[in-house]
Amino acid sequence: MITLGIDPGTAICGFGVVALEDGRLRLVDAGCIRTKSDETDANRLRQLHQALRQLLGEHHPERVGVERLFFQRNVQTAMAVGQARGVALLVAAEAEVVIDEPTPNEVKQAVCGNGAAEKRQVAAMVERLLGVSLAGVPDDATDALAVAIGTAYRAAAEPKAVAR
Repeated sequence: MITLGIDPGTAICGFGVVALEDGRLRLVDAGCIRTKSDETDANRLRQLHQALRQLLGEHHPERVGVERLFFQRNVQTAMAVGQARGVALLVAAEAEVVIDEPTPNEVKQAVCGNGAAEKRQVAAMVERLLGVSLAGVPDDATDALAVAIGTAYRAAAEPKAVAR
């Protein structure tokens, strides 16, 4: 099963793609979609839409996890994240892919077994689970990989439909 995790943002949107095969996780792809601050909001969202569509077309995930906006003190930041989340949800819906919307605490619980884990603990567990070093990988991409891992685990835990 291929899952795509998205850590939404307008300026920087992290993405991570993992495969869960025979109970083992494998890193497929990870990175960040960046837009320029001198662009209009509409153009930045269009660029994000195009880049996410390209990722779905390239990797054909069975599920997409889009981290839910939990809490933001800065209203402007919250609005930008909310807009990027909306674009990510739209792209997944257009592709008719199953969508998960975990909170940050749910992602931490899935990856670390502790919903209050610190960012560095999550990054260390993502490295351990994928068997790779993420040195030099942006935090947004690492966060998105955690979302992808949590999404894969959730899908694997769901009861399978029985053919009649």
